[in-house]
Amino acid sequence: MVDSDERDAGRASDPDGRDGPSDANGPDGTGASTDPAHGPTEPDLDDLLAKLDALSDTVDEGHEREKVRQTISLVERMPGTGALAERITKYTSRDLAESFVGAVLFALPLLVEGGVFEIAAWFAATTVAGVPVLLIGHVGFIFLATAGLLYFADFRQITIRHPIFGLIPRRYAGVLLVSLTTSATMLLFWGRLHEGDPTALERLGRIAVVWAAAAFGAGLGDILPGESQGEDLGKFDLDIRDDD
Repeated sequence: MVDSDERDAGRASDPDGRDGPSDANGPDGTGASTDPAHGPTEPDLDDLLAKLDALSDTVDEGHEREKVRQTISLVERMPGTGALAERITKYTSRDLAESFVGAVLFALPLLVEGGVFEIAAWFAATTVAGVPVLLIGHVGFIFLATAGLLYFADFRQITIRHPIFGLIPRRYAGVLLVSLTTSATMLLFWGRLHEGDPTALERLGRIAVVWAAAAFGAGLGDILPGESQGEDLGKFDLDIRDDD
């Protein structure tokens, strides 16, 4: 049994009143301990940029936000921070325009390709209990491929900020919507959507086929040029949660 003097000595050595040995390596044992009041105890440039990003979300005046953006740009241009140039945090109207250009470039070759009609007819004809399973699977492929291109292909380091309803990344939604709208509009304007008197399901299939290429082009058009200048579209944030 440990006597009272030893217990008192143990408490005296621990000013915070915690029993047991302290973990110098942090709670996760990785050496990167964190102070809840001040953030990481061994911060790096990513931590600094994250703090600056959070600060830009809290200031109200436009000139104040611009000062923060200038500071972030200065940090990213510092020697030894070349990898940070690959980092994209903002989503602006220029990103929407770049997505549109990329979608047009990738969709154009398919607008004159008769194979689009054949694939659409195949989608419409292949059903299970009246459900066009191949068409649904193709749309699912578009969603997965676009997400992989933006967030897993390592073309750029994409930071997700202000997701719609706290769940859907704005860039992901923007790329999909811009490419879908571009595909349907171009098929309609070029007279390819109704050519040959297709069924409604075949029309959807034609849009879906072109959409696959357009979504890929929209994603590349958005992220390859890097982060765009201009005001972040965060003011249109639909996140219903309150940010601190």
